[in-house]
Order: sequence, then structure tokens, then C-alpha cells
Amino acid sequence: MNKPQRDITLRFLAEPQDVNFGGKVHGGAVMKWIDLAAYACAAGWSGRYCVTAYAGGIRFVAPIHVGSLVEVEAKVIYTGNSSMHIALEVNACDPKSLNRRLTTHCIVIMVAVDQNGQSEQVPQWVPESAADKKQHASAIKLMEMRKQIGDEMQIFVE
Repeated sequence: MNKPQRDITLRFLAEPQDVNFGGKVHGGAVMKWIDLAAYACAAGWSGRYCVTAYAGGIRFVAPIHVGSLVEVEAKVIYTGNSSMHIALEVNACDPKSLNRRLTTHCIVIMVAVDQNGQSEQVPQWVPESAADKKQHASAIKLMEMRKQIGDEMQIFVE
């Protein structure tokens, strides 16, 4: 049996249709790329169809210019019964220089589902390196924080 794939990197060029009115790649395009990479990572880990359950902590650190080589790196940092917490980084550079710079980062939670939309069990990820253990612990802390934020946000959905 093949070992699940923990991480993936998508690479492509930022195109003119991705530009906002300010001449830079708009945040919606970046969020779409993040969602695609999160799906590919989660599907590669679980071997199942997955849906986005949460995207948060999105930080737009630097703009992306049209023609930039964009890399969206995604990796599993925590697994629940059916969920996978995916850490994502978006880096960009001029393809001639290859001086990569961080442009965006966030966490996305994907859930494996069957053909009826019911959640399905995923393989458990066990952190091994010190960096893995630190990211795993951070994912657990972020879950607790999201619960508190969710409780506070309840006022807007009542």
C-alpha cells in the first residue's frame, strides 16, 4: 500500500485575468489557489473526495505581480477523524530571478466525504520531527481559539 502524500506544491504563472484594479493579483484569486492546493493535499493524504470546512488566519503579506511564478505549498499538520488541517504558504517570484518571497499564508481545514456528503475516516498523521510537533501543537491551540471565536460570532447568525 502506498503511503499517503502529506504535502504538495502547485506552481504556475500569475495571469492577466488574476489582476485587480490596482494592477496586482487580487485576493480572491489567491484564495482560490489556496483552496485548490488544500484540496489536492487533503485528497492526496486521505485518498478521498474532500470539502473545505474552514479557511482562516489568511495573511496577505506581499502583492503578487502578473507574470510571477507562484508556488502554493500545502501540508497536513493535524488530522482528526475525518478532518485534515492544512498549513499553506504562497510564495512568488520573477521567473527569471527565482528570488522567492512569501506573499500569503493561512490554515485550511478539509473534511473527507463520501458520495452522500457524509464524513469519512482519514488516515491519522503522527508528527515526527521537532518542527512537525510544533506545528501539530499549534493546530491544536488554533482549534481551541476557533471555538472561542465561533462562540463570539454566534451573535451574527442568530
